Parts: sequence; C-alpha cells; structure tokens
Amino acid sequence: MGDAPHKILLDESEMPTAWYNVIPDLPAPPPPPLHPGTHEPVGPDDLAPLFPMALIEQEVTGERYVDIPGEVLDVYRIWRPSPLFRATRLERELGTPARIYYKYEGVSPAGSHKPNTSVPQAFYNHREGMECEVWQVAASYRSKPYRRTMMEIWGATVHSSPSEVTEFGRSLLAEDPNHPGSLGIAISEAVAMAVADPATRYALGSVLNHVLLHQTIIGEEALLQLAKVGDVPDVLVGCTGGGSNFGGLAFPFLREKLAGKMNPTIRCVEPAACPSLTKGEYRYDFGDTAGMTPLMKMHTLGHGFIPDAIHAGGLRYHGMSPLVSHIYELGLAEAIAIPQRECFAGALTFARTEGIVPAPEPTHAIAAAIREALACKESGEEKVILTALCGHGHLDMAAYEQYLSGEMVDLDLSDDAIAAAMAEVPVL
Repeated sequence: MGDAPHKILLDESEMPTAWYNVIPDLPAPPPPPLHPGTHEPVGPDDLAPLFPMALIEQEVTGERYVDIPGEVLDVYRIWRPSPLFRATRLERELGTPARIYYKYEGVSPAGSHKPNTSVPQAFYNHREGMECEVWQVAASYRSKPYRRTMMEIWGATVHSSPSEVTEFGRSLLAEDPNHPGSLGIAISEAVAMAVADPATRYALGSVLNHVLLHQTIIGEEALLQLAKVGDVPDVLVGCTGGGSNFGGLAFPFLREKLAGKMNPTIRCVEPAACPSLTKGEYRYDFGDTAGMTPLMKMHTLGHGFIPDAIHAGGLRYHGMSPLVSHIYELGLAEAIAIPQRECFAGALTFARTEGIVPAPEPTHAIAAAIREALACKESGEEKVILTALCGHGHLDMAAYEQYLSGEMVDLDLSDDAIAAAMAEVPVL
C-alpha cells in the first residue's frame, strides 16, 4: 500500500466536454412524466412555464451525449477536474485488502457537487434574464446558517421553507410555526412562484433527468482517473436522496457495464429515516408536497411525507429520481439504508485517516464503503471500491457536535408513517 498513488489528477485538457445521457443505453425507456390534471404524458409545452427551453430539451433528449457550453466549461475549470483519491490510510486503518477510491467534489467553491448543475442551470436561465431566489428547507436554514450566508454573498435571496412568501407556506406555518420543512415543500413554494410569474423559472438541485445529466461529469472524470492506475471498480456506492450525486458517479460506469466492459455492483445508500428505495413504493406521485408538479413514476414514501430532521438534509426527500428508480426496477442497481449514527462513526474514522471532514450526506456512502471493506477483510477479497465524497462538512459542525456529545439518535421510519403518507398518493 505504501507506494500506491494517493491522488489521481487529470489535466484541464482531459476534462470531459460532454454530459452523458444514460437513457439510450437502457434496456427499456423510463415511464414518462404525466400531466397532473389530464394524466397524459407531459410534453415540452407543459414544462415551458417552469424551465428554459434548453433545459427542457435536455430533460427529454434521446441523444447519448450533450455538449457542455464553452461558457460553462470556463466556470467548471475553476475547480474541475476534481481529484480522485485512493484512501490508503483508511484501508490501513481497516486492515482491508480492498482498494478504496473516492471522487472528491468538495473542491468546488460551494464545497459540494451541486455547482456541476447549478452553473449550467444559471447559465441557461441567465440567457433568459433571470435572477436567483432560493427556498431552503427550514431544518437546514436553521441548522446550517452559513450555507444561507454563502448564497447571499453570491447574490441570491434566500427564504426559509415553509415561508410567509407563498400561500402554501403560510398555511403550513399556521399549523406549526416551527415546521421543519422538506425538499417537497421547498419545491412546491418555488414552483408556485414560477407558475405565477411568466418571467420566472424554476431550478432544482436533483431528481430530474437534466440535473443528473449535468452531474455525469463526475463519473466521466472518475473513469479516466481509474484508467490511469489500471483499476476497475468491483463495487460502486453512492448516497442517494434525490439521486443527482449517485447518478452523476454511477451512470458512466453503468454505460460501461451495459457494454460488457466491466461489471461493478452499483449500490444506492439512503438514510434509514428516509428510505424511498428500500421502503417506498414504485408509483406515480407528485415531486412536491402541494401536488403542483407533473406526476413522476418513482420510488416514493408519499408526497405528503415529512422526514425527520436528520442531519443529512440533502437526503430528506420523499421520492427518488425517476431515472434512478427505473434503473433500480430494472435490477441494474441495488439499495441499502443506514442509520445516521453508523454514518457519523464512519465519518470520524474517515476524517481521522484521510483528513477530510465529510458532509453528512456522503457519510452514508462512506459507511457503506467501510462495510464492504470489512467484508473483504473477512473474505480476503481484493475488491476495488469506488464512492463519491460529494462535499465537505465544514458548514455542518453542529451535526458533528451532536454526534460527539452522544446526543445524536437513530431515527427509523415506521410502516405506519409510510402507510399514512402513501394514502395521499394518486391512484391512476
């Protein structure tokens, strides 16, 4: 292990110049989104009030590759290509024969993978003259105040969701002034503002096809980096909330798997408190809590489900990306759910060996990678494990304080809570 390269880099000239669309390579196409009123497949005109036409075209494209605009590439080059690390110190600590690699997206200015899609979305919206207004889930707004400050530094107006700005937000606050919010509620509020104003559009950080498309630069780079050291993953693990980070890493490797060039096990890892893949149903449901978005075929806990305020706020979504859900249904990926204390225990081991404090979301993937590495220790298998460390935890110290103090508890989702939320899902 001592002579193994710890950091694998690409030159700027090696950075991919196209995003990858996995849909043409799948054995069956995903079910289409449906209009919430007519239940007919949604067309580009139905999406025009929400998104710029360039993003609508990317959402429905049948092309395998979509060129990244030069202006977007110029911004990407501020931090991309991002490094791929081999976790040699973690391997040594675990005493495993496995080789563990992690693609580190915490080098972006925001400290996470999100700019991979926010930059192109800002680019396409700015061409139509849009400004930026943000609805941030209340639980995150309160527990991670410096995230809000960063957004305001970069020029955004930020609202705690549910907010007093929309009728739906006001109705929820009237019931509970300390409502924790959810990604579904924040989506409802942002969509309501977009629909009400012809000059306003909606941008989101996960779930939809065009968002996952933008994130595939992660996996495309990782493929090139692993090739430099002659390794191919046996197991790929990624945290999943809405699916963008997972899809961004996994889809290029899935392309290679479907082409017969490699055969990795591809594993989604979600919170035990919000297990849409492992406990949800594969149904048509709304992407937001108020029922304003198109109906999407996805693994869902019910659009009315409000997850507990766990620290992995980015994974607190009632549904899974329709594309990730479809791939899971096809048997091309598997899923597990892990409680947050095991995740934070893994994060401490990772931080004390690799030196990087992970954001709460990728601690799920780290915990799964550690499980796999320890299984290799028992079996003696020299597997190659790949994961995405999708962000650092420098703005999440409150979560680590709670874990270190012994105050953190595991929250498991009951079948009764799922049944209550699923009762509101439309029957088609």
